[in-house]
Amino acid sequence: MFRTASLIAAVIMSAAPAFAAEPGADASVSLTFETRADTGAVMVALYDQTTYGGGQPVRAARIDVAAGERTVTFDGLPDGDYGVKAFHDVNGNGRMDTNPFGMPTEPFAFSNNAVGNMGPAGWDRAHFAVSGATAQTISIR
Repeated sequence: MFRTASLIAAVIMSAAPAFAAEPGADASVSLTFETRADTGAVMVALYDQTTYGGGQPVRAARIDVAAGERTVTFDGLPDGDYGVKAFHDVNGNGRMDTNPFGMPTEPFAFSNNAVGNMGPAGWDRAHFAVSGATAQTISIR
């Protein structure tokens, strides 16, 4: 069930932190994360429709919550639909912790504050349109 959460964490952690902007791509996404803890970091991955279900994110970032950061902006995106997967690495060990059954023990969230059913939120619930400057606030619970 939540084995997917570990996969999400692995993809976010292995994604290259910097991506070159596509020519003519001038959209941006600013994501603000509401968290319950002031420790660790939020690991965030931005996907398009072709990669959301499994694949490398379009962009990825680590937000240092312990240093007071709560927002990340991804610039140089082409207009289109995107989805976000994120987790709060509360203890700062660089991975999403799970219980013996594979269920996450650290908070996670998806764009649109979408909720999954027996797993991560699907594209149909999590995607949002990006055109120009777009902002979204995501609550990690």
